[in-house]
Amino acid sequence: MKRLTCFLLWFFLSEAQGFEILTNALPEFAEYGDLVELAPGKFQFVPENRRHQRSVSGEAGKTMEDVDQVTLYSYKVQSTITSRMATTMIQTKVVNNSPQPQNVVFDVQIPKGAFISNFSMSVDGTTFTSSIKEKTVGRALYSQAKAKGKTAGLVRSRALDMENFKTEVNVLPGAKVQFELHYQEVKWRKLGSYEHRIHLQPGRLAKHLEVDVWITEPQGLKFLHVPDTSDGHFDGVPVISKGHQKAHVSFKPTVAQQRKCSNCSETAVDGELVVVYDVHREEKAGELEVFNGYFVHFFAPENMDPIPKNILFVIDVSGSMWGVKMKQTVEAMKTILDDLRTDDQFSVVDFNHNVRTWRNDLVSASKTQVTDAKKYIEKIQPSGGTNINEALLRAIFILNEANNLGLLDPNSVSLIILVSDGDPTVGELKLSKIQKNVKQNIRDNISLFSLGIGFDVDYDFLKRLSNDNRGIAQRIYGNQDTSTQLKKFYNQVSTPLLQNVQFNYPHTSVTDVTQNSFHNYFGGSEIVVAGKFDPEKSEQLQSIITATSANTELVLETLAQMDDLEDFLSKDKHADPDFTRKLWAYLTINQLLAERSLAPTAAAKRKITKTILQMSLEHHIVTPLTAMVIENEAGNERMLADAPPQDHSCCSGALYYGSKVAPSSLPSWVSPSPTPRTPMPAVGAPAVEITPPHVMRVENDPHFIIYLPKSQKNICFNIDSEPGKILNLVSDPESGILVNGQLIGAKKPNNGKLSTYFGKLGFYFQSEDMKIEISTETITMSRDSRTSILSWSDTAQVISQRVFVAVKKEKTVTITLEKEMSFSVLLHRVWKKHPTNVDFLGIYIPSTNKFSPKAHGLIGQFMHEPKIRIFNERPGKDPEKPEASMEVKGQNLVVTRGLQKDYRTDTVFGTDVPCWFVHNSGKGFIDRHYKDYFVPQLYSFLTWP
Repeated sequence: MKRLTCFLLWFFLSEAQGFEILTNALPEFAEYGDLVELAPGKFQFVPENRRHQRSVSGEAGKTMEDVDQVTLYSYKVQSTITSRMATTMIQTKVVNNSPQPQNVVFDVQIPKGAFISNFSMSVDGTTFTSSIKEKTVGRALYSQAKAKGKTAGLVRSRALDMENFKTEVNVLPGAKVQFELHYQEVKWRKLGSYEHRIHLQPGRLAKHLEVDVWITEPQGLKFLHVPDTSDGHFDGVPVISKGHQKAHVSFKPTVAQQRKCSNCSETAVDGELVVVYDVHREEKAGELEVFNGYFVHFFAPENMDPIPKNILFVIDVSGSMWGVKMKQTVEAMKTILDDLRTDDQFSVVDFNHNVRTWRNDLVSASKTQVTDAKKYIEKIQPSGGTNINEALLRAIFILNEANNLGLLDPNSVSLIILVSDGDPTVGELKLSKIQKNVKQNIRDNISLFSLGIGFDVDYDFLKRLSNDNRGIAQRIYGNQDTSTQLKKFYNQVSTPLLQNVQFNYPHTSVTDVTQNSFHNYFGGSEIVVAGKFDPEKSEQLQSIITATSANTELVLETLAQMDDLEDFLSKDKHADPDFTRKLWAYLTINQLLAERSLAPTAAAKRKITKTILQMSLEHHIVTPLTAMVIENEAGNERMLADAPPQDHSCCSGALYYGSKVAPSSLPSWVSPSPTPRTPMPAVGAPAVEITPPHVMRVENDPHFIIYLPKSQKNICFNIDSEPGKILNLVSDPESGILVNGQLIGAKKPNNGKLSTYFGKLGFYFQSEDMKIEISTETITMSRDSRTSILSWSDTAQVISQRVFVAVKKEKTVTITLEKEMSFSVLLHRVWKKHPTNVDFLGIYIPSTNKFSPKAHGLIGQFMHEPKIRIFNERPGKDPEKPEASMEVKGQNLVVTRGLQKDYRTDTVFGTDVPCWFVHNSGKGFIDRHYKDYFVPQLYSFLTWP
């Protein structure tokens, strides 16, 4: 939604002589008990190229005598951020010490996209509070106030990333005034971090200046810092205290520290306090938070290979681009072209009244092609009119033609980036017709992003154009910073990691879900989905996410930790217990406003309008359909805070405009839990129900248990080796299947012996060129030089050609090659402070005849069962462990009856498996010596000496 900016210009002549400063403001924040104070932070001021406006204390830059006539008693800003939902309060208290009436201005800048939720003021003892009304009602009250001789007006702003809320009062000598404004916004992740910006412009020295930012993030804070661009003026003033899940940033300069110089009357506080942070992410499926009847799902997976791009740059080179705009655009494009990856394809379309192309088709982003494209762009001379329609259709044609000829990687992402500074003046001039032409010709796998430079371009049109075609629009401000803005936007879309991302929730307990289907996910960003949840209908909330990565189809599952969140928030007095409801309302209203601008019929538009209005009134926020009426207790003094015309888009600052899909519209290949998909445990399914009773397995340090189906016997043996050694388990070069395991050691020897375990397993499927490395920390899948990484914190399913991988959180990984063979890996976690034991892996492989006759390895050799005969059972040295003779491979071995463990059905204590134990590391039962099964690398096939 368009950055909501509410402006109020009010001239009020006070008739009373005195005013008491209110003492019932927001309570002071107390320090957290568990925070560790870091070194003093840095304070960032971002100077603005604009005229100095009158502030709460009048004009800055005057003499000390003038300044003292109106005293800024206090200037307070308090922000709380709970799970990306930020609420900010700005409060000022002013005293008129002059013998003459003075105009006092409350002029603050708030971020574009923020919702103003409350405003109050007290003027000479008269208190004014606010209420939200439907816009026509509010304007009627405004008109009445104006008719009674009151003066009021609306102000508009074109400030970069900020908009103004402004009111002005004329107060008599000795009068005191307090203003207080509240607004809400969502923190959107860009380029790997969140930025919280608070504009500070007290206009003069404040006796008490306090800024507090409290951040509460249940996921845990990965990092937090406050950048400095004040040339060290406020060095050491900001204090940063950071714990694991919460932080506090305090900025409280004294009057002396506020001065520009030691004897200056002007304040140096004129810019932005910027807090930058990010959170920890353990699960690929994101963080699902449920509280007070609402849920919020944050999704920002990492550790994935980028998807190749097919990108068309469509650049306006009409006469209006002459000068700084063109120079800055060329500079940005040269950097952007250098940042293309070698597996990307691209071309450049430039247009004025004519349309030209650097290449008529897509070319690889090789060094030679990039250099040539940069030379082409450098020679552009802006002139003529603007033919947007023809330029976009040409770009669409190039992409469509490449697709039709099979020249595009099926897993690639296709993007068009339009850069323009004006409306069409040549060719098709009707904006609705251009929008229709683009929609009819563009394929549904192409995203269109529009960058509008300056204010001559019809920004609403660009937003409709992009939102209608799986992209977004962004305004670029035409100044010396244009190049940086263009490059920053490109960086946000330069790394596509996923396509066709869809969020699914149980329809029985979840309603009113926001947009849950998105064409792309870009690295460094975040997708946010919210909805209502009825705990009466379900005790838990589970989500299923489907998506396509560079080389696989993904199914990610997660379960909300509802009790943990409630307990955590209840112990934090600065956490906002209403954050889920506010965030859901913010997303819903913004998305409805965007849908309203694209409504196909008047009836549909009226229906959406009614819903937006109802929600705006219910949640007490100013939107394009509402206004804030400010009045005294008697109701005979009324003023209006209104919003300027809105840009029709969703969620200012967000990178995504998606759509809604029904909960039952999962892709056909998805097999959500607990439905079994393979002969081995599927994600979320009870292992005991689907696990074959007899398999070959390796557990503990390491114990091999070989099941021989013809003999219906379990034969077991141990391998005693050294940490770091890699053992071949299955090697079948003919079918191209390999399984190796690397040993890790215990923390220290026990009774003089150091136990070893499998800490890493490697699977290689040669025909699919698929490598899967499983450690006790991560599951890494590599194919065609592209990599996807999951953690044991994930519950997920991955499909890559014939290979299916299912991860069950903190329990198992199941790998299936079609339905011919499967492997299951169990994770064993131990107490981290255990003096000896370490985390390790167990592996289970059902017997199958799908391996070739040449299959070998410590396990693979038994896929073709040897003949055995066990006879002459007799008492052993241990009465509970009888001995016997075993005839196998032409040898007679002494074996001992014992018990080993199968942990598939009981991951803690295991199930006893009786077996005949072969001594001396399986000597005589396995071919040759166990050291002959050592291989040099995790993906090395076995070769006999």
